[in-house]
Amino acid sequence: MASFSYRAIDEGGQILSGSIDATNAVDLELRLRRLGLDLITFESIKKSALMRSSKVSRKELITFCFHMDQLMRAGVPIIEALSDLRDTVDNAGFRQIIGSILEDIEGGLKLSDAMASHPQAFDSVFLALIRTGEQAGQLPEVLSKLAENLKWQDELAAQVQKAMMYPIFAGTVIFGVVFMLMVFLVPQLGTTMKTLTPNPPAATMALIAVSAVMSKYWYLFLGGPIVAIVALLVIVKTSDEAKYRVDGLMLKLPIMGPLMTKIILARFSTYFALMYQSGLAVLDCIHVSEKIVGNRVIEEGLIRVGREINEGTGITQAFQNVRLFPPLVLRMLKVGESTGALDTSLLNVSYFYNREVKETMGKLQEMIQPILTVVLGGVMIGILVTIFLPMYDVISKIKF
Repeated sequence: MASFSYRAIDEGGQILSGSIDATNAVDLELRLRRLGLDLITFESIKKSALMRSSKVSRKELITFCFHMDQLMRAGVPIIEALSDLRDTVDNAGFRQIIGSILEDIEGGLKLSDAMASHPQAFDSVFLALIRTGEQAGQLPEVLSKLAENLKWQDELAAQVQKAMMYPIFAGTVIFGVVFMLMVFLVPQLGTTMKTLTPNPPAATMALIAVSAVMSKYWYLFLGGPIVAIVALLVIVKTSDEAKYRVDGLMLKLPIMGPLMTKIILARFSTYFALMYQSGLAVLDCIHVSEKIVGNRVIEEGLIRVGREINEGTGITQAFQNVRLFPPLVLRMLKVGESTGALDTSLLNVSYFYNREVKETMGKLQEMIQPILTVVLGGVMIGILVTIFLPMYDVISKIKF
């Protein structure tokens, strides 16, 4: 949909100017006529960069869904509900997006079609569910379920962020302390020790050698990890094969790998059940789910599942053939397929993995702090003992 600037005349003969989104010139004239304006001249303009680049937070989407759900259940027309929401949104970019959606609906589009013009705010899952709700006449119910699932995602993201904050902080402190010791303290102590003892232990000599390298090439030790991380991110972003390998490796990491798998499966089963409840066909649910798992290995597995189901394989058998999904998922799929309650079975999977994730995150938060404290203390003690112990041996042998 294009954006047009226009000059028009109202019923009182006053000439007005402004901008509005429309599909073409005919659509533009119809939209203005509904506003009581007669078009004089117009020209196409580029859409606002603010609207194109604006990021809509999860909390803003929750507010959007909750607001629209409550007003539509109360019998408020969708145009009035959107107008009210537009006037109360703080995010200027999101306000423009809602205004554009409102104009599109006034121009004759459905809500889902109007939202499709703004993929930076509404992803494929959101659009698929809204479209299904429109077709089934259950848009308020779908909006309510979307709000609940977005709240769940927001809570999960907050838990992950909380669990990662301390390790990142502690890791940075450990690296900083070790770097300062090796670059500033160890060289000075090493010089003193060489003066006191002609034949220091091998461990001490190795530590002094490493310290000398770090002192000389300190910029590589500081910038090297940053460059490596940036390079890895660029490679992963530009290479599908690298992305696939990294995602596969992430799933095999100790502790974090199983946790990530549970988070992915909880998200997949939740949205699959929600879409299936809303009336989407199984193949459509799988196709949409491919883009929400956030892992290339699982995504490729779902693509293969969809292909096998399309060729006539049963749902459970197709998931089993991929060899990526744990027995719990396969058992619940089998129960759901045999009873016709696939959504209920998947919601049970979601509940189980969601509980597992919360328990694992709680245990990790309890374990990480003492482990990192021990690591920091061990590193510092190791460095100091390696330097001071030989010096103490020499000093203890001196007779006064």
